[in-house]
Amino acid sequence: MREPQQDRSRLTRQRLLEATVDCLAELGWSATTVAVVAKRAGVSRGATQHHFPTREDLITASLDYMFDSRMESVRLEATGLPPGPGRTEAVVSRLVDHYTGTLFKAALQVWTAAAADPVLRARVLPLEDKFGRVAHRTTVALLGVDEGDPVAHRWVQLTLDLARGLGLADVLTDDSVRRAEIVRQWAATLEMVLEQPALGATQRS
Repeated sequence: MREPQQDRSRLTRQRLLEATVDCLAELGWSATTVAVVAKRAGVSRGATQHHFPTREDLITASLDYMFDSRMESVRLEATGLPPGPGRTEAVVSRLVDHYTGTLFKAALQVWTAAAADPVLRARVLPLEDKFGRVAHRTTVALLGVDEGDPVAHRWVQLTLDLARGLGLADVLTDDSVRRAEIVRQWAATLEMVLEQPALGATQRS
């Protein structure tokens, strides 16, 4: 009996986490209340507060869960790609997709609210640090560069900064056409840079 109950509990928790991210992305910070999330997830408010006693618990857990899921998807999508210029563009494209997706739009709502709320900011800063570290480490692995090379490190960070900037540009309007061209051009430049021997080209071959 305990195993089905635990399974139901995990599914309930997952529905709440996913519903929270969707609400943040669609409705914004102020409208994403515990009651609204519970209704969307099809979960009672009491059950919601059993899993997440406060609104902040629910929101930060949701961002953490969805980020881990998204990074795992990026890794899985890229593992089967062949080496060469096509792989670099595919990796950049997937990173940009991450920063233009629902999770980024949801996180942006929370980050903006945290800028004016010291208590929320204290909870968000560790998440931001984690997101930055994991995204960087994932990009290094997918591109096959030497993290110990300071130039490679900077180019990976530039790629992530570019992806984040493109995500911001997509918040109010559909920027997909211009974004696709920027991704192609950046990937071509990145490929040329990363092929230099000093940047670990032997690892990429």
